[in-house]
Amino acid sequence: MSNVFHEAGFWYTVSFVLFFVIFGPKIWKPVVQVLDARANRIRVELDEAARLRREAEQMLEDATREREQAHAEANALMEQTRKQAEELAVRARTEAEDMLQRREQMARDRISAAERAAIDEVRAAAVDVAFESARLVMGEGVDAGTAASMVDKAIADLPTALSARAA
Repeated sequence: MSNVFHEAGFWYTVSFVLFFVIFGPKIWKPVVQVLDARANRIRVELDEAARLRREAEQMLEDATREREQAHAEANALMEQTRKQAEELAVRARTEAEDMLQRREQMARDRISAAERAAIDEVRAAAVDVAFESARLVMGEGVDAGTAASMVDKAIADLPTALSARAA
C-alpha cells in the first residue's frame, strides 16, 4: 500500500477530487448559470427566428396573392384595351367608308355640275354662233319683208322649241 501513496497519479486524482469537492459548488453554479443564460439566449433567438420565419411566410403568401391579383387586373385591363382598340378600329373603318362615300358623291356631283356647265357653254356658244350666222345671212341676202316673216315664224315656233328643250 505504500506504493499507492507514492505515485503521482494517485495524488493527482486525489487533488482533482478534492478540488471539485471544495470548489465544485462555487464553480458549478456560475458555470451552470452561464450555460443556462446561453441556453435561454439561444432559445429566445430560436423563438425569434421562428417568429420571423412565420412573418416571412405570411409576407410571401401576401405578396403571392397580391401578384396574382395584379396579374388578373393586368389581364382584365389588357382585354378591355383590346376590346376598345377593336371598337375604335371598327368605328374608324366605318367613318372612313362613310367619308369615302361622301367624297365619291361630292365628286359625282362636281362631275355632273361640270357636265351641265359644259353643255350650257356649248349651247350658249352654239346660240351665239347661230345668231351671228343668222345676222350675217340676214344682213347680206334677206330683204326686210322676208326678215319680218322669218321673225314671225320663229316667234310662233318658240313655245314648241322651249317645250322640246325642257324635255
